[in-house]
Amino acid sequence: MQEKIVEFENISFSYGKNEVLDNINFYIEKGDFIGIIGPNGSAKSTLMKVMIGILKPDKGRVRLFNEDIKDFKDFTKVGYISQNVRDINPRFPATVEEIVESNLYSQLGFLKISNKNIKEKTYEVLRIVGMEEYKDTLIGKLSGGQKQRVFIARSLINNPEILFMDEPLVGIDIGSQKKLYSLMDKLNKDYNITLAMVSHDIGTIKNRANKIFILGNKKLYVHDSDKIKSEDLLKEIYNDDLKV
Repeated sequence: MQEKIVEFENISFSYGKNEVLDNINFYIEKGDFIGIIGPNGSAKSTLMKVMIGILKPDKGRVRLFNEDIKDFKDFTKVGYISQNVRDINPRFPATVEEIVESNLYSQLGFLKISNKNIKEKTYEVLRIVGMEEYKDTLIGKLSGGQKQRVFIARSLINNPEILFMDEPLVGIDIGSQKKLYSLMDKLNKDYNITLAMVSHDIGTIKNRANKIFILGNKKLYVHDSDKIKSEDLLKEIYNDDLKV
């Protein structure tokens, strides 16, 4: 068994009196590519925010890297790309290079790393995501898919061991989606970065991820993607004749 990166033990979560997660148990191992799917309102984003400590559960325990999340400090190991990336102000006066560098500064401070090393590290992560030629471009000038790759680079600059992505493919064209999936495969297989991704694209994500987390009716169902025989389960959760 690989090292457990994330572990949920009897997790429940509510917004006020509205319970959205009920006694959830699972773990994510090092090297996993997790696809998180479910109907609208099934608390997929909530689940992810509980995983990384943005939201605190009503009961149960979350562990990151075998440490209770209440005590966990080394968040350089964790990359998170929220849905808000696609809503960035098109007039925001920052270049691609500045956006990526800002995450390194936030972790290390301006005085703890040389400017030369910052530039080299920034160029390297932009090269990994295929955006090095855009380093001087204003972030607001980029397409949706390009912005996603820039924010992936922003997370990579701290050498994370796990990367959480909340619906990174929404609002971008098919060609850009394919490029992002290829990038995710590279990060997972070549750089050994564990991935957890919220998606509505059930057909594609089950062919990319090695495990599928299906959220519905406040519960979570875990399947190995190569063994998923889930039409009946998906019909029950989505209340639809959904094909996979």
